[in-house]
Amino acid sequence: MPQKEMKELKEKMQKAVDHLAEEFVGIRTGRAHPALVSDIKVEYYGAPTPIKQLATINIPEGRAIVISPFDKNILKAIEKGILASSLGVTPQSDGDVIRINLPELTNERRVELTKIVRKYAEEGKVIVRNLRRDSNDNYKKMEKDSEISEDEMHKYIKDVQDVTDEFIKKVDLVLKKKEEEIMSVD
Repeated sequence: MPQKEMKELKEKMQKAVDHLAEEFVGIRTGRAHPALVSDIKVEYYGAPTPIKQLATINIPEGRAIVISPFDKNILKAIEKGILASSLGVTPQSDGDVIRINLPELTNERRVELTKIVRKYAEEGKVIVRNLRRDSNDNYKKMEKDSEISEDEMHKYIKDVQDVTDEFIKKVDLVLKKKEEEIMSVD
């Protein structure tokens, strides 16, 4: 039973790291990426709908995003959604597609973005630590209910700490990679 617990713990911690990496993709680094606009919500037939469900998103060059809506009548709504987003860019429409040119990031903006990604990484670490606490509580309960011995409980708690340390390092690695990406000047 404790091995099953450990496997589940690792899976949950990996999901936390994967989620953090997904969050980081949506943070602008000066390079165009479909994830920057794909989840922006647009009012479509009365329901907020992500752009990725309404259009194709292409990256023709390093700092440009082209959005081609499936329905040309939704161009204005997509433009409004992009303007209302935290992306901080102005879309340009030619009647068929919407073009977004990403400006060069200033040093101040880069520093601001690194603070944001550090905050996300800290939230990821908190999730990992909470999973550790829950797992440790579970092992303590198993020991209390005489399902495992006290020595086994201590061994499992040490194993949980080792796994936690491993995943904290993974979070730090994802953070370091994103910070380097943000601070690199193309």
